[in-house]
Amino acid sequence: MPSFLRRHPHPDNLDDTDEDDVVDADLRLRTVRTASSTIAESIRAEARRLSRRKRKGGKGFFGRSTSKREGRQQEDAVAQSRPSTAETLKKEIPGRRRNIYVNLPIPLEEQRPNGDPLVRYVRNKVRTSKYTIITFIPKNLFEQFRRIANIYFLALVCIQVFPIFGAAAPQIAMLPLVFILAVTALKDGVEDYRRSTLDNEVNNSASTKLGDWRNYNQPKDPRTWLEKAMGIGGPGKVSKGVRKLREKEASSGTGMHLSKERVGTSTDGGSLHYGNSNNAPGRSLDDIRSVGSVEYAHGSMDHTYPPMAGAEGTTQFPVTDDISQIQMGRTSAYALSTRSGMPSGVVDYQRRTPGTARWERTLWKKLEVGDIVLLRDNDQIPADIVVLSTSDSDGVCYIETKNLDGETNLKPRRSVKATTTIVSEEDIEHAMFMLDSEPPHPNLYAYNGLLKYRTGEVEQVEPVTINELLLRGCAVRNTSWIIGLVVFTGADTKIMLNGGDTPSKRSKIERETNFNVIMNFIILILMCLVSAIISGWWESRDGTSADFFEQGSDPSSIVAVNALITFASCLIAFQNIVPVSLYISIEIVKTIQAYFINQDIDMYYAPYDTCCVPKTWNISDDLGQIEYVFSDKTGTLTQNIMEFQKCSVHGIAYGEGVTEAMRGAAKRTGKQAGMSPEEQTKYLTGLKDSMLQRMARSFKNRYLRADKLTLISPALAEHLGNTSSPERPHLISFFRALAVCHSVLSDKPEPQTQPFMLDYKAESPDEAALVAAARDVGFPFVGRTTSTVDIEVMGQAERYTPLRVLEFNSTRKRMSVIVRNPEGRIVLYCKGADSVIYARLDPNHDPELKAATNRDMEAFANGGLRTLCVAYRYLTDQEYFDWSRVYDAAASSIKDRDEELDKANEMVEHSLTILGATALEDKLQEGVPEAIEMLHRAGIKLWILTGDKVQTAIEIGFSCNLLKNDMEIMILSADSADAARTQIEAGINKMASILGPPTRQGPSKGPRPGFAVVIDGDTLRFALDPSLKPLFLNLGTQCDTVVCCRVSPAQKAMTVKLVKEGRGAMTLSIGDGANDVAMIQEANIGCGLIGLEGSQAAMSADYAFGQFRFLTKLLLVHGRWSYQRIADMHSNFFYKNVIWTFAMFWFLFFNSFDATYLYQYTFIILYNLAFTSLPVIVLGAFDQDINAKACLAYPQLYKRGILGLEYTRTQFWLFMFDGLYQSAIVYFIPYLVWTLSIPISSNGRAIESLADFGTTVSVAAICAANLFVGINIRYWTFITWIVIVGSTLLMLLWIAIYSAFPSVDFHNEVIILFSTVDFWAAVALSVILAIGPRYMFKYVGQAYFPLDKDIVREMWVAGDLKDRLGIRGKSRSASTSEVAGLGSPDPDPPFHPPGVERGYYVPTGTDSPHVSPPMGGDPIPRRASSKRAPPRVVSDLDLNRPGSSSKRPSSQQTASSQMHSQSAPPPPHPQTPASAGSYFSDATLPTPIFSSFPAVPSSPHTPIVPSASSPPQTPSRRASVARRASGKYHLPSSMGGEYEMQAHSRKSSGGSGVSPHEPRARNPLYLVASESSTTPNASFVTANDVPPWEARDDRSTIRAGNPGRIEQVYPDQYYDDNTPHAL
Repeated sequence: MPSFLRRHPHPDNLDDTDEDDVVDADLRLRTVRTASSTIAESIRAEARRLSRRKRKGGKGFFGRSTSKREGRQQEDAVAQSRPSTAETLKKEIPGRRRNIYVNLPIPLEEQRPNGDPLVRYVRNKVRTSKYTIITFIPKNLFEQFRRIANIYFLALVCIQVFPIFGAAAPQIAMLPLVFILAVTALKDGVEDYRRSTLDNEVNNSASTKLGDWRNYNQPKDPRTWLEKAMGIGGPGKVSKGVRKLREKEASSGTGMHLSKERVGTSTDGGSLHYGNSNNAPGRSLDDIRSVGSVEYAHGSMDHTYPPMAGAEGTTQFPVTDDISQIQMGRTSAYALSTRSGMPSGVVDYQRRTPGTARWERTLWKKLEVGDIVLLRDNDQIPADIVVLSTSDSDGVCYIETKNLDGETNLKPRRSVKATTTIVSEEDIEHAMFMLDSEPPHPNLYAYNGLLKYRTGEVEQVEPVTINELLLRGCAVRNTSWIIGLVVFTGADTKIMLNGGDTPSKRSKIERETNFNVIMNFIILILMCLVSAIISGWWESRDGTSADFFEQGSDPSSIVAVNALITFASCLIAFQNIVPVSLYISIEIVKTIQAYFINQDIDMYYAPYDTCCVPKTWNISDDLGQIEYVFSDKTGTLTQNIMEFQKCSVHGIAYGEGVTEAMRGAAKRTGKQAGMSPEEQTKYLTGLKDSMLQRMARSFKNRYLRADKLTLISPALAEHLGNTSSPERPHLISFFRALAVCHSVLSDKPEPQTQPFMLDYKAESPDEAALVAAARDVGFPFVGRTTSTVDIEVMGQAERYTPLRVLEFNSTRKRMSVIVRNPEGRIVLYCKGADSVIYARLDPNHDPELKAATNRDMEAFANGGLRTLCVAYRYLTDQEYFDWSRVYDAAASSIKDRDEELDKANEMVEHSLTILGATALEDKLQEGVPEAIEMLHRAGIKLWILTGDKVQTAIEIGFSCNLLKNDMEIMILSADSADAARTQIEAGINKMASILGPPTRQGPSKGPRPGFAVVIDGDTLRFALDPSLKPLFLNLGTQCDTVVCCRVSPAQKAMTVKLVKEGRGAMTLSIGDGANDVAMIQEANIGCGLIGLEGSQAAMSADYAFGQFRFLTKLLLVHGRWSYQRIADMHSNFFYKNVIWTFAMFWFLFFNSFDATYLYQYTFIILYNLAFTSLPVIVLGAFDQDINAKACLAYPQLYKRGILGLEYTRTQFWLFMFDGLYQSAIVYFIPYLVWTLSIPISSNGRAIESLADFGTTVSVAAICAANLFVGINIRYWTFITWIVIVGSTLLMLLWIAIYSAFPSVDFHNEVIILFSTVDFWAAVALSVILAIGPRYMFKYVGQAYFPLDKDIVREMWVAGDLKDRLGIRGKSRSASTSEVAGLGSPDPDPPFHPPGVERGYYVPTGTDSPHVSPPMGGDPIPRRASSKRAPPRVVSDLDLNRPGSSSKRPSSQQTASSQMHSQSAPPPPHPQTPASAGSYFSDATLPTPIFSSFPAVPSSPHTPIVPSASSPPQTPSRRASVARRASGKYHLPSSMGGEYEMQAHSRKSSGGSGVSPHEPRARNPLYLVASESSTTPNASFVTANDVPPWEARDDRSTIRAGNPGRIEQVYPDQYYDDNTPHAL
């Protein structure tokens, strides 16, 4: 009885159990590892969630629904769109709904007294710039005065205006501040002008709207009161911009006629006809392009749907020859399109109309809500528009959303059914309806409106959904014309709502500078306060010499007032402690940095002819501190190009391609790929040629496009061509199904010249790839009509009759077509997810075929490929007719339409038989896997935020090596907040059970498994709720990777904000579409990818470039450099102003604290302007601690920026105290010289004036400041020498020049000072004592406590790093470069090679409890007693080193560590202390990323010694650089080791040259070098002959007996079968 009322489980929900509804958090979340299991688990999780939602859907007694289904049309649209819109459906859109009237007067309650509508809508003009001409000055000043220092400088300028405070030149004092404000404003203006230029280009694009027609939704006079007062414009008056456009296009004189296409009757689909007027020669209307539109499909403008067979379906109307009809270039010269003549829907020909409406050209910015617009093929859509009618008889049109979401596949839209008969201006005039539209909102995938009209006395209502809405920024494709109604304009359009206002971003260091400025300001106040108090106390004393010598010098007789004046005077005197020139210097430096980024040739992308374009210059230092990267998927990581790589038919797998995921998996598991990518390409090319030749001999394929063939399998061609092969019928059935089961459109771009060239346009690139693969294998889809589907099968034409198409959506996860084949039988073809198809197979299906196909699909999925299962079944006519009636009834049902359709589909989609499986590769952009790996090694975490479905995102995650098989992957899919909380808590418990609870000391050390989270949009919506935010943030930030699927643009921005504010981390967002603008603007750094048609993302980004891989160079090189430079620049700036200001403060103790200037006033002005500013600018603009190639070879160095260790408050105070100490030295050393003796100049004058003493102190301070900056510069160039030395010489030159002019206190100062030894001795001694401690501190730090960057820099300068990176160093002999142990690295090093250990690396000096080891391993502690302490690296190399303090991990830890690293080389032989490597050896650092070559198999061989009689040969580029000596190979004394040769074959190439061929199995030869005191020599031996010994002399260590330790070397000769061959 309990099972009586129980429903049978749905096939989709076979795994659904009650215990899945509530998961006990203590039981831990279910995790998966492989790609196949991850995808399967995601499908099961989504099925469970949907079943729970259905059960909660208000079921009443006996399972009947108790409530009506609402928002049905919205859900239909959602089913076809990717991101979930549950939030939109459940919550009311805020705002007031808008009513748009077409040929209907506005109701009285919506009118103003003058008859104008109450509601005024925004214009279609958009603005992404921050400023306008009116707001530029006030808004920019507000931005600049957010800097506290600028407010301080302004206050000082105001104080100096009053003479009582003793300012020498108040007019001059304001110049620095004015200069800073002006230069900053100029920079901001230039940045914003570029945005404004793009805005004007878009706003002035051309469009076509209906003119001489009343739009009731707009006022009769739309001008503002100011425009009316100034007499600008007027009703019916043509603006200047529109007039220019029409005059430019007036010469076209083209007639335009709109007509519907009759499906299946025309080949050209010419529903939009043009005819040139005899009296109006010139361009046709088709030549008129909107700004931003491009030639589509290689310039073809004749795309139509569907393809037609004849031209008799359209009517060509005569064109008027009366050129007088052309008025100001408007399209009144275009003859009227013939009215439809069908009084159906909204068209009523009984009402009278003026008949004056004509299409006219206008600008985008002139469009208003309620306008009727005409769009043509390839036009950009100017606003959010509801489709009224299209050229297709079914009302279908196609759009490309590349500028919106980066996708190039076509998306279908439909016209509203009630308006689909509109084809002419007259039809529009006779139409009467009202659109009740929802308010504007940013959700790109939802729209809810109602079209209301009357037929007779009956009011009709038709829903309008996202399927009938065209969004601004998209492009019309394959549709001759579209008539639409403008619904949202300008800032109300969805693309603009997702963008928001352009933010004003400030860098992290700039924000931190405010703290430093406040600290300096506090110090300044204390100095002034001490001076004022002591001055007042001093003045209040009686009986001092001041009563006699300083009578009348006080400003007033009140001591307190005089003290207050002293306080203000000291503010002016000590103002340089807050550096006024800091900000202008930073602006100069960041401008130079932006120029360098823009000019980097490595980030130039030739296909788009674009380089990296910095658009926000003031945040370049943030590029060096990024911890989280948030990336879109489609168009950012991928090319959105699908390639059919593999398939499985009848249990046999076909396809030879190797995907990026396969290569990445091989690297992670330590398996070297058999061939390099170049060799793989060459190998596949040979197989492809063989396959094409075999197919050409077997059958004729007129539609073959050999350049597009991606399914490479000679076995497939062999089986197809062999008529006796048992696999042949299975292959034919499989590819026949691919050619028939789809909704693709075929197109012939060149029907006259290339009649057999077929292109395919599809809603999904997957479908287009499947059909294209069938075409190239010999099963082309030729075309379709409403009644036929034409294909060819190995050269033989076949025609099918389409009966039904059961469309694919994210819920069904399958697509089916029902056709009648040429034999007259009805067959159903179905393709979809494997779990969905397998649940619908025939119960008696062959189990072996099911198992074999499933194994192949699992292997495909684990290789990063998208899999689909293809099946079929035959239907009887009676079965089909019975089912068709049920389906038609379900489609027309009012209640529960979706459920009824699902039930109808289930009635026919069962008892299937497997035909096979397909595997598609979503092509990644070049270098994406390597770039992601490098970012991970740098400590940067990558989150993917995509609108795609879960399975697609998972597949891409594995393809780009973001998700790995050794990761614990947690899939979160919930339909309620409680379920989301349960799953998130379970995930945290899962991680805690493996990693242990987090502690104050940070995560546990040692190898740790990786974790990843995959979460869908609905669950993310719950997770972003304030109550769940902390939990989700805790879970996500502990994971290596987070993948968020089916998310809306707003959710992307909220996720970025969550991490940015919740963790205080530096974030970067990168995308390529308008749906990425929100997160780009929310992140600290926003990057946009530039496309062929431009990109809304690139327009709104801070940095725009062509490919994702450029992000590594931008962050790891330019970002790191910029951060290091700006950090050093800030510290040195504060230092140099402290040393200058405090020297004046020490002088107050000797002048009664009366604020007397120590320095001559010109020195005060020129100190920051000329004497010390340029060295700091050079430091900030040109300094490099490490070369760019070394930065890429050791990406772990970036972690110091993530932790913010280059610019800390501790460093700030150290520089401040250093400046304080040096100020005392440069003041008191001259003071002692002047006190202990009175120097006398060469002319006999005593050096005792204030000018003499002050000039000596100032010269010492300036020399010390410049030398101090020079010590901190790591990269001395010619410019550096000129500036450092030149600034000091300029100061001395100024003394000579200024003292030549008569003055009160400085006349002949150069003669008085420069001629005395005391002056020079005082300056020299002051500088030495001031700089000496800093120099010793840097020496001890770099020698005994070096940071990782210090070691790498020393490897670069004094070691062999340049040689191993393929750079010839000046100080290194050429013989070292390729025998250094790594073969011949490429000049631009690629990424981490297989076969090289990658230990867990932690930058020294970064013992932060918040840093978790990215790949596991116990860091080796730094030994303070060692002279050259290496950075901490854990690898087998370290663990085998004698004397290492690290304990060798257990076997379990070692296995775990190996999961996160590549294969390790064998450990070296034990070393004695005397033979230990130098401190700049690569053995003490993580292995850099070098190129490598495939290993050569080993086999025993006898030792071979090169013959002395061998003729000398010139070494090739890859030849060994070993010198020849006595017939043997002589190695440099500093190099040694065993080397494995890669054999080459001599080939004739014009009489010279050698080219390698595919390596055959060779006997590995080892080059063993030794060096005695007399004769250096080297010989080749084999593996069996290498003894496990170590030879060593005073200069080198030669190791042997370790095959594979070093990569191949290319000597002058190779030996095969004991025979030498010269290269």
